[in-house]
Amino acid sequence: MTFKDHFSKQAADYAKFRPGYPRELFDYLGSIAPSRQLAWDCGTGNGQAAVGLASLFDRVIATDASEKQIAKADPHERVEYRVAPAENSGIESETIDLIMVAQALHWFDLPRFYEEARRALKSNGVLAASAYNLLHIEPAIDAVVNRYYYEVVGPFWPPERELVENFADLPFPFHKIDPPKFEMMTQWNLEYLVGYLGSWSSTQRFITAKDSDPLDEIADELHAAWGNAKQTRSVIWPLTLRVGMKAISESLAT
Repeated sequence: MTFKDHFSKQAADYAKFRPGYPRELFDYLGSIAPSRQLAWDCGTGNGQAAVGLASLFDRVIATDASEKQIAKADPHERVEYRVAPAENSGIESETIDLIMVAQALHWFDLPRFYEEARRALKSNGVLAASAYNLLHIEPAIDAVVNRYYYEVVGPFWPPERELVENFADLPFPFHKIDPPKFEMMTQWNLEYLVGYLGSWSSTQRFITAKDSDPLDEIADELHAAWGNAKQTRSVIWPLTLRVGMKAISESLAT
């Protein structure tokens, strides 16, 4: 099985340092699904969204093409983890109430995935895809993180990263639903911010290419902006959410 794997190497750090999704997001998705029998978390990574969906849906199938990511995923009694690509899930046709793709749509072969999503969704089933880009803490810290993103590791982002930056303009051939605004928020000290930056695919690609740690280039500047390394600060990521419904006319049964 061949896929663009940018996270297996740092799967443990990815699981430890990813921000969590707000409960309100899952409440909203549960409210617009045709029923709450079965959800599919596609590109589940470490299972954050899958566990959130499991608080509302009877069952959740969570897939990822990376065996190492699945191995680090959060277990839950209503979540069934499977190693499978987004474009060929093996899920039975017209069984899914809601598909969620959290911070993963940009890695997929979009035409093939959209075809697979239509096949798997029930009539009036819902596809919801979310993405987040740069975080917000306070201006001095944000400036250092932004320089790291664009200048230090910028050349090492996979080309698909541009789709995250322009997520609202991505092709999305479903019947559009306008969602509320959501954001992710957590409390981190400096160690967790550095761990998060280290889990970026661009950081890992920099290390592989140059055999050095790009975080060293901003360590002093970041520490000066943060102050006491043990102090916790609020970290916020605005979410971009694309939501659409499969039309009855697209059902495989008609």
